[in-house]
Amino acid sequence: MTRTVQQLFDLKGKTALITGGSRGLGLQMAHALGEAGARLMLSSRKADDLEQAVAELQAAGIDARWIAADCSREEDTRRLADETLERMGAIDILVNNAGASWGAPAEEHPVAAWDKVMNLNVRGYFILSQQVANGWMIPQRRGRIINIASIAGLNGNPPEMKTIAYNTSKTAVIGFTRALAAEWGRHGITVNAICPGFFRTRMASGLIDQLGEGKMAAAAPLGRLGDAEDLKGITLLYASDAGKHITGQWLAIDGGVSVVLGAA
Repeated sequence: MTRTVQQLFDLKGKTALITGGSRGLGLQMAHALGEAGARLMLSSRKADDLEQAVAELQAAGIDARWIAADCSREEDTRRLADETLERMGAIDILVNNAGASWGAPAEEHPVAAWDKVMNLNVRGYFILSQQVANGWMIPQRRGRIINIASIAGLNGNPPEMKTIAYNTSKTAVIGFTRALAAEWGRHGITVNAICPGFFRTRMASGLIDQLGEGKMAAAAPLGRLGDAEDLKGITLLYASDAGKHITGQWLAIDGGVSVVLGAA
């Protein structure tokens, strides 16, 4: 029998692992998945931030736990997947969100900083996806992987924004998403990407203040930056059976900025 919309979006009985889940966009997506009924495992590097985030989620009636891990390090990344499976018994939904940026002109950009950004934003996504897929999704023949890219991966930047490693990494995430979706569709795994525009997160606040929030909002057709609700809908669509026939796709959540910039 055809399910109702409410049934298609229901995540009761599902388990989600969210990296970079202790604040900002990661925590917003955790709320979305938890509010739909999923059990959550959050991860980031700092235990204090994770404790606060899990307390916030639990106060909202969400089943949430945490593991501290640095997803730029292979051993930490593999431990995160294995410990989550040991403690939760499943990883039905993986949100690859942990990320880093670095601001410097391309001609002066330190190679060590380039490697730091790439190791977390691209290599970490690959290692964790591989570990989770081999440990749960492929044997179960089902799974949802959501990769957080960025509109920075769709275009170049204005001259005042010098983040070549970040932009390159997010372009790579889109390519990774499409290639992985093509390979793992036969295992019943969907792989999709979200490309957020500007949200006032801790990582983006300095740049927003530097460029001017009003100026940045005015550059978007909707005339605003992203808020604490704007990623919830797409996250739930990708994670639930409502999106079971969507894979290898990316969607910009940016108030229309990428339309103005002419993203393909």
